[in-house]
Amino acid sequence: MRELSLNNCRLDKRYDIVEQLGRGSYAEIFVARDVLASPKSPHSTVVIKALNVFLQDDLDEDLERTLVENFQNEAIALDRVRHPNIISRLGHGTARDLKGTTFHYLVLEYLPGGDLQRLCRERNIAIKQALNYIEQVCAGLSHAHSKGVIHRDIKPHNLLLTKDLETVKIADFGVARFSSSNSPITRVGTNVYAPPEHSPLSIGQTGDLESRALTPASDIYSLAKSVYTLITCESPRFYANKPIEALPAACRQLPWADELLRVLNRATQTDPLARQQTVDEFWADMLAVRNIVGESEPETLVRAKPTTLPQAHVSHGYSPLAPVQPRFDTSKNLKLKFPVMPAMTMGPETVATRNDFYVLPETFDPLESGPTKIESSDPVFEPTVDDHVPIKKRSRVRRIAMFMMLIAIFGGALYGTGVYIRRTSLWTSTWNPFHSQTATANADVNLRTEPNANSDAIGVVTKNSKVRIVNSQNNWYQVDVVEQGRDRTGGPNATRGWLNGRYIDLDN
Repeated sequence: MRELSLNNCRLDKRYDIVEQLGRGSYAEIFVARDVLASPKSPHSTVVIKALNVFLQDDLDEDLERTLVENFQNEAIALDRVRHPNIISRLGHGTARDLKGTTFHYLVLEYLPGGDLQRLCRERNIAIKQALNYIEQVCAGLSHAHSKGVIHRDIKPHNLLLTKDLETVKIADFGVARFSSSNSPITRVGTNVYAPPEHSPLSIGQTGDLESRALTPASDIYSLAKSVYTLITCESPRFYANKPIEALPAACRQLPWADELLRVLNRATQTDPLARQQTVDEFWADMLAVRNIVGESEPETLVRAKPTTLPQAHVSHGYSPLAPVQPRFDTSKNLKLKFPVMPAMTMGPETVATRNDFYVLPETFDPLESGPTKIESSDPVFEPTVDDHVPIKKRSRVRRIAMFMMLIAIFGGALYGTGVYIRRTSLWTSTWNPFHSQTATANADVNLRTEPNANSDAIGVVTKNSKVRIVNSQNNWYQVDVVEQGRDRTGGPNATRGWLNGRYIDLDN
């Protein structure tokens, strides 16, 4: 087992690693600060999930390929199920640590409120707050199922909270599978929360399950066991691999106890077909519990009318737009693409970059790995001035110096002229190669002050709007809005700004 060496370093010239949060069987989790993000941005602090295949003691080529594929599938699953109550992927990359080990990583949003498991240990959660958390989890999980993604490891430890403890988000899609997959379904999950058909504790059942066993009912079982923990603040360890048949003694006399037990008992049946078949159906059953809780509240309290479908809770900083999907390679392919340089020394600021925030590179420049100290045993000769240089030779040197000085002055004048032109309208009207290039917006999108998603929004370009490109930087275009796709009122109304290239189609 070999851990990554990332302490006190800057990753890809952007992420300052602060500390390690934890380590799993194939990945290490770090907290990092994004030095390119605004200090006021909700994503100025992020989580780096680094794939480390060398945590496996018996690593072989097939196992490594599986781990890399699972890591990439996690990114694909997170993008497919993007939702206010599911943790968001912010980016990805491939880099080297301080020892030269190449690794892949995902950038995830940081949720400093901790997980619901810890919250249950620290204090009792009020029934009303627990039901709010459960509704948010149901909203996120229902959305994931609608996109064909089964989480397979729902438990309080994977339900994370924002700083204000108001929003809960489902995390860790590392073992998630697509319901349309035809590959065998391996047994996963935590013993206490895993359904019998996937549980490692299933007696007399080993190996793989048929793919038809992968249904939302499996997540509903784990969700029900998690609900038991959230409401009672006790682990359902006595009901591992079997239905919940009773609540803790402290809860049994409460008005809603019988109804809650009925819902949880049905959701944890051994036969998946005997459970609720959708998360929406499970939440509809939970509404009876919420109604009983509401009836016991003071009459003066104004309560919102419950809906039959679970409602999402949107926290500050959520965006429905996902970054470009990554394409990861195994270490064998990485070594061919990015060979390790011998005698390479890297400081805290020089962790080698393999890609930018969104797009993996086509080539690798060894100079990106930081400065390399060259040591040699050969003597170093310092040049000396010969006082007896002939006069003709000195005169030739003087003329060459004068000539070089004239060239420098002329070059400086050209450079200054170029800077002046670029800073005036002459550049966009005369020198800009995009002056006559037009494009059409393929979605409603914000105009930005700078070519990055963290800059301020100063206007809106509606779908089918006509724009003229005046400048470009990476995959961002500075445009003038020629004609809006539809009428709009209110909000910022600037007509020039930056757009990401994915939201415009260039005209021929």
